[in-house]
Amino acid sequence: MHRLVASFFGSGLLLGRLRGSNAGSGTVGALFALPFSLWVGSSLGWPAQLVGAVILTLAALWSTRPLAPDVGDASWIVIDEAAGAFVATIGLLGWPALIAFVVFRIADILKSRLTGVVQAESLPGALGITADDLVAGLYGLAVGHLMLIAVF
Repeated sequence: MHRLVASFFGSGLLLGRLRGSNAGSGTVGALFALPFSLWVGSSLGWPAQLVGAVILTLAALWSTRPLAPDVGDASWIVIDEAAGAFVATIGLLGWPALIAFVVFRIADILKSRLTGVVQAESLPGALGITADDLVAGLYGLAVGHLMLIAVF
Protein backbone atom coordinates (compact mmCIF):
# COMPACT_ATOMS: atom_id res chain seq x y z
CA MET A 1 0.00 0.00 0.00
CA HIS A 2 2.88 2.39 0.78
CA ARG A 3 4.37 1.89 -2.69
CA LEU A 4 1.00 2.43 -4.37
CA VAL A 5 0.45 5.73 -2.59
CA ALA A 6 4.11 6.82 -2.91
CA SER A 7 3.93 6.27 -6.68
CA PHE A 8 0.73 8.39 -6.73
CA PHE A 9 -1.28 5.36 -7.70
CA GLY A 10 1.14 4.16 -10.33
CA SER A 11 1.79 7.42 -12.18
CA GLY A 12 5.39 7.40 -10.96
CA LEU A 13 5.95 4.01 -12.56
CA LEU A 14 4.70 4.89 -16.06
CA LEU A 15 7.99 6.09 -17.56
CA GLY A 16 9.84 3.10 -16.16
CA ARG A 17 7.36 0.79 -17.81
CA LEU A 18 7.27 2.69 -21.10
CA ARG A 19 10.95 3.45 -21.62
CA GLY A 20 12.86 1.59 -18.92
CA SER A 21 13.86 4.68 -16.93
CA ASN A 22 12.02 6.53 -14.18
CA ALA A 23 13.82 9.80 -14.95
CA GLY A 24 11.21 12.54 -15.28
CA SER A 25 8.61 10.67 -13.26
CA GLY A 26 8.24 13.61 -10.87
CA THR A 27 6.85 15.72 -13.67
CA VAL A 28 4.48 12.91 -14.67
CA GLY A 29 3.18 12.59 -11.11
CA ALA A 30 2.76 16.35 -10.85
CA LEU A 31 0.94 16.42 -14.21
CA PHE A 32 -1.46 13.77 -12.93
CA ALA A 33 -2.18 15.92 -9.85
CA LEU A 34 -2.60 19.21 -11.73
CA PRO A 35 -6.06 18.62 -13.22
CA PHE A 36 -7.34 17.45 -9.83
CA SER A 37 -6.04 20.60 -8.17
CA LEU A 38 -7.57 22.80 -10.86
CA TRP A 39 -10.89 20.96 -10.66
CA VAL A 40 -10.96 21.25 -6.87
CA GLY A 41 -10.11 24.95 -7.11
CA SER A 42 -12.75 25.71 -9.72
CA SER A 43 -15.44 23.61 -8.06
CA LEU A 44 -14.81 24.07 -4.35
CA GLY A 45 -12.41 27.01 -4.08
CA TRP A 46 -8.95 27.60 -2.70
CA PRO A 47 -9.72 26.29 0.81
CA ALA A 48 -10.40 22.87 -0.71
CA GLN A 49 -7.12 23.08 -2.64
CA LEU A 50 -5.36 23.80 0.64
CA VAL A 51 -7.04 20.79 2.23
CA GLY A 52 -5.98 18.70 -0.78
CA ALA A 53 -2.37 19.88 -0.37
CA VAL A 54 -2.44 18.96 3.32
CA ILE A 55 -3.94 15.52 2.61
CA LEU A 56 -1.34 14.81 -0.10
CA THR A 57 1.45 16.01 2.19
CA LEU A 58 0.29 13.68 4.96
CA ALA A 59 -0.02 10.85 2.42
CA ALA A 60 3.52 11.57 1.20
CA LEU A 61 4.92 11.47 4.72
CA TRP A 62 3.01 8.29 5.57
CA SER A 63 3.84 6.43 2.37
CA THR A 64 7.52 7.35 2.15
CA ARG A 65 8.45 6.85 5.80
CA PRO A 66 8.97 3.06 5.53
CA LEU A 67 10.50 3.34 2.04
CA ALA A 68 13.05 6.06 2.76
CA PRO A 69 15.66 3.85 4.48
CA ASP A 70 15.77 1.44 1.52
CA VAL A 71 15.15 3.53 -1.59
CA GLY A 72 15.57 7.15 -0.44
CA ASP A 73 13.91 9.64 -2.76
CA ALA A 74 13.58 7.21 -5.66
CA SER A 75 12.42 8.83 -8.89
CA TRP A 76 9.25 6.70 -8.95
CA ILE A 77 8.13 8.23 -5.64
CA VAL A 78 5.98 11.11 -6.89
CA ILE A 79 3.33 11.67 -4.20
CA ASP A 80 5.54 14.52 -3.00
CA GLU A 81 5.39 16.14 -6.44
CA ALA A 82 1.61 15.75 -6.39
CA ALA A 83 1.54 17.61 -3.07
CA GLY A 84 3.83 20.29 -4.51
CA ALA A 85 1.55 20.72 -7.54
CA PHE A 86 -1.40 21.31 -5.22
CA VAL A 87 0.60 23.85 -3.19
CA ALA A 88 1.71 25.69 -6.34
CA THR A 89 -1.85 26.16 -7.59
CA ILE A 90 -3.73 27.11 -4.42
CA GLY A 91 -6.14 29.89 -5.39
CA LEU A 92 -5.07 29.88 -9.02
CA LEU A 93 -6.80 28.88 -12.23
CA GLY A 94 -6.02 29.29 -15.94
CA TRP A 95 -2.73 30.82 -17.04
CA PRO A 96 -1.56 31.85 -13.56
CA ALA A 97 -1.98 28.22 -12.41
CA LEU A 98 -0.07 26.89 -15.40
CA ILE A 99 2.74 29.41 -14.88
CA ALA A 100 2.84 28.49 -11.17
CA PHE A 101 3.04 24.81 -12.11
CA VAL A 102 5.94 25.40 -14.51
CA VAL A 103 7.81 27.47 -11.91
CA PHE A 104 7.21 24.72 -9.33
CA ARG A 105 8.69 22.08 -11.64
CA ILE A 106 11.68 24.28 -12.51
CA ALA A 107 12.26 25.02 -8.82
CA ASP A 108 12.13 21.31 -8.02
CA ILE A 109 14.46 20.35 -10.85
CA LEU A 110 16.95 23.18 -10.15
CA LYS A 111 16.69 22.78 -6.39
CA SER A 112 20.37 23.39 -5.69
CA ARG A 113 20.08 26.92 -7.07
CA LEU A 114 17.13 28.08 -4.98
CA THR A 115 17.19 28.97 -1.32
CA GLY A 116 15.19 26.60 0.81
CA VAL A 117 14.63 23.80 -1.67
CA VAL A 118 17.98 22.05 -1.29
CA GLN A 119 17.94 22.66 2.47
CA ALA A 120 14.50 21.04 2.70
CA GLU A 121 15.72 18.09 0.66
CA SER A 122 18.57 17.53 3.10
CA LEU A 123 16.12 16.85 5.96
CA PRO A 124 16.09 13.21 7.03
CA GLY A 125 13.82 10.49 5.64
CA ALA A 126 10.25 11.13 4.60
CA LEU A 127 10.44 14.76 5.67
CA GLY A 128 13.28 15.48 3.23
CA ILE A 129 11.58 13.56 0.44
CA THR A 130 8.45 15.68 0.85
CA ALA A 131 9.65 19.09 2.04
CA ASP A 132 11.69 20.05 -1.04
CA ASP A 133 8.62 19.72 -3.25
CA LEU A 134 6.53 21.78 -0.85
CA VAL A 135 9.13 24.56 -0.88
CA ALA A 136 9.33 24.37 -4.68
CA GLY A 137 5.52 24.54 -4.72
CA LEU A 138 5.70 27.74 -2.64
CA TYR A 139 7.99 29.27 -5.29
CA GLY A 140 5.39 28.43 -7.92
CA LEU A 141 2.56 29.72 -5.73
CA ALA A 142 4.34 33.05 -5.19
CA VAL A 143 5.03 33.55 -8.90
CA GLY A 144 1.49 32.50 -9.84
CA HIS A 145 -0.07 35.00 -7.46
CA LEU A 146 2.31 37.74 -8.59
CA MET A 147 1.24 37.03 -12.17
CA LEU A 148 -2.40 37.13 -11.10
CA ILE A 149 -1.91 40.53 -9.51
CA ALA A 150 0.37 42.05 -12.13
CA VAL A 151 -0.98 40.73 -15.41
CA PHE A 152 -4.29 38.93 -15.16
